[in-house]
Amino acid sequence: MKNKELTKNIYYIGVDDKEIDLFEGQYVVPNGISYNSYVIMDEKTAVMDTVDAHKGKEWLSNLKTVLNGKRPDYLVVLHMEPDHAGSIDLFLKEYPTAQIVSNPKSFQMMQAFFEGIQLEGKMHSVKEGETLSLGEHTLTFVSAPMVHWPEVMVAYETKEKILFSADGFGKFGALDVVEDWDCEARRYYINIVGKYGAPVQTLLKKASTLDIQKIFPLHGPMLTENLSHYINKYDIWSSYRPETEGVFIAYTSIYGNTAKAALKLKEILEAKGVQVAISDLARDDMAEAVEDAFRYSHMVLASPTYDGDVFPYMATFMHHLKSKNYQNRTVGFIENGSWVPLAGKIMKEKIGTLKNIHIIENHVTIQSAMKTQDVLALEGLADELLK
Repeated sequence: MKNKELTKNIYYIGVDDKEIDLFEGQYVVPNGISYNSYVIMDEKTAVMDTVDAHKGKEWLSNLKTVLNGKRPDYLVVLHMEPDHAGSIDLFLKEYPTAQIVSNPKSFQMMQAFFEGIQLEGKMHSVKEGETLSLGEHTLTFVSAPMVHWPEVMVAYETKEKILFSADGFGKFGALDVVEDWDCEARRYYINIVGKYGAPVQTLLKKASTLDIQKIFPLHGPMLTENLSHYINKYDIWSSYRPETEGVFIAYTSIYGNTAKAALKLKEILEAKGVQVAISDLARDDMAEAVEDAFRYSHMVLASPTYDGDVFPYMATFMHHLKSKNYQNRTVGFIENGSWVPLAGKIMKEKIGTLKNIHIIENHVTIQSAMKTQDVLALEGLADELLK
């Protein structure tokens, strides 16, 4: 999508990035990602955010095409993360008379990100509830701290009833890729914004007072219909409620014996009509495993004992759960050990520190390899999960 007119006088000038291997240095993005930017053409012209620096020249070309010789009056900076603010200096070199519209915290960050940036006389500072008139179009600014950086704002355009939502309602994936919104938006939200559920809830309450007809995020598609679906998903995710009634099984295995127990539990649960997802934490995408942990109402962790602890991939997974505020779930455990099984005790202790977690106390212990009595124990664990 290049230079597309989204509504009368509002244009898309963002870029797709399919060269990136890891978003934020850790999340696989097999279908790339979009860096969204917009232009509002009115009596005054406002550019809404920039893009990552390595796509800056392409973005600037898109901008020049839309402007068609006109010079922009404003650059509105809603979020200072480099994937959106990385081309601010490029913009200022091209359009030195433009005003930067943002807030004091963002201006501090600009000084930190761009050595020698000249902002004197160019800063148009706004705060909660303040407006910027462009002519027929007016932007109202809404503070959204910690969604998911402290300086974040969103902007509501009153004529077209558009919410420029910063990272809110974003998803992984380039815009020319057709794929399910829920899956990659969930993986994006849980792993990047997931820790900050309370600030997201606050923003949703503010947004509920606005007549929003369209949502234009900084990543992913522009949302122009069925907005209640997307808002409801964000309400579920940010309030840490299960989205799907079912069981997510996350396992690690050294020689395959713990894996066999995890797969057997999956088989038992599915025979009982339970929806089950499963992940090998050593081989599958860790971010997707974290996503599924938050998606499902129940979870089972299965790990061998390793160096008197859990297997390293399980330790990493539990660290992610804690850092993203995993809560309000029922969790069971499977441990394996050849001489002193300790994984079950350690997993219980770590998960037990999280908020509103119901722990199934009778965990399953496998001694080296799964045997007939272990299958019976797995049946018992399945029954307890169903309660």
